[in-house]
Amino acid sequence: MGIVIRPIEAADIPSVVECIQLAFADDPYHQWAFDTRPGKFNKERNFASLKAKCEWGVQNALFYVAKDTDDRDGKVLGVSMWMKPRSATEKQTWNEWLDEYILWFKQGWNLVRFQGRGGLNTKRYWIWKHEQAIAQSDIWTDPEGYYFCNIVTVRPGIQGKGIGRQLFEIVTSKADEEGRKCYLESSKETPNIAIYEKMGFKLVRNMVCEEGGDKCDLFCMIREPRPKP
Repeated sequence: MGIVIRPIEAADIPSVVECIQLAFADDPYHQWAFDTRPGKFNKERNFASLKAKCEWGVQNALFYVAKDTDDRDGKVLGVSMWMKPRSATEKQTWNEWLDEYILWFKQGWNLVRFQGRGGLNTKRYWIWKHEQAIAQSDIWTDPEGYYFCNIVTVRPGIQGKGIGRQLFEIVTSKADEEGRKCYLESSKETPNIAIYEKMGFKLVRNMVCEEGGDKCDLFCMIREPRPKP
């Protein structure tokens, strides 16, 4: 198996969404934010929503896929999407605003097309966004901004081959060159925190999202830039 990490292309998106859905099926945040009971969770609706977000990410994020060079089908083995750092004085561009509007329109069309949100608990989603905003306002103290790891995942069954590390390092090495910090949120304490610590991240906050007696812990971690050897 020869692994190559490269920027996402439009043709990769269906395989990317499949990889994400498989990898996050048992994710604690997914289990908390979605009603995953049979007949409640609409996988097709979720696929359409993720597809729209991926199409936005092609233009607005650092978006990478891992592939096996020997696989003629081109199946995506791993995915990473990072938000670019934005300094405290940097304003949103018109292109960024337009792309966000297009994403909003696509998600609105998905809402009409599938007659619902496919099992997403919107109250819990907004609880998470509220807690995330509080956490980031407290711990994002660098005015130069952070590389924000929105998602890094590897297709189930092929973990332990270093694919996840490569998907991290393509951005963390860039952050080191620029002297910038990185940030992530993990909903799995074990084994994720120990893995991320080996890559230089440190746990700085436990973010708790709670509703109706159910709660989800998200672990906020920051990585300081490492000096060149």
